[in-house]
Amino acid sequence: MKQLITTVLLMSAISFGAQAQYSNETIKIGQQAPDLSFPSPKGETYKLSEINKGRVVLLDFWASWCRPCRNANPGLVAVYNKYKDKKFKNAKNGFTVVSVSLDQNKSAWVQAIEADKLIWPYHMSDLMQWRSLACQIYGLEFIPQAFLLDASGKIVGKYNFGEQAQGDLDKLLAK
Repeated sequence: MKQLITTVLLMSAISFGAQAQYSNETIKIGQQAPDLSFPSPKGETYKLSEINKGRVVLLDFWASWCRPCRNANPGLVAVYNKYKDKKFKNAKNGFTVVSVSLDQNKSAWVQAIEADKLIWPYHMSDLMQWRSLACQIYGLEFIPQAFLLDASGKIVGKYNFGEQAQGDLDKLLAK
C-alpha cells in the first residue's frame, strides 16, 4: 500500500512539474501587450499596436515546422470564422488574428499559411526562428502559444492553443 501511495504521489509530482514547464511567466494578464513589428510574406511591415487599435486581437505564435501548431490551425481558423464579424465592447474595429511565425524558411511559411487556410490578413515573421525578437519579448519557450488582447492592448488571456481563447472572447462580446 505504501508503494502504491508513493507511486501515485511521484506521478502527481511529475505531472505537475511537466505542466509547470509549459507556463509562460514573462507575460502577465493585465499588462499592456509588448509591441511587435515584422514583415508580412509580401514584405509589408505590420505593427501589432497599429493592428490592435480599437480591435480585439488573438496573437498566435506558431511555425510551419511545428506539428502541434499545424494540428491546432483548424481550431484557430474556426475561432477566426466564429468571431471575425462579431461586435466587441470598446472595439469599433472588431476582431482579428495576428500570426507570428517562428519560421526561418519563407517558402515553407507561405506554403503553410495557404495549406492551413489561415485566411486572416495579418501574418508576420522576422524569419529568425527561436532567435526572433518575438521570443525574447514574449518569453517564448514553446509553441503554439497565444495571447488575447482587448481593444486597448491589454492582455486578457494566455493560452497554449488559440482556440482556448473562446471563453474570454465571449466575455468581450458587446451585449
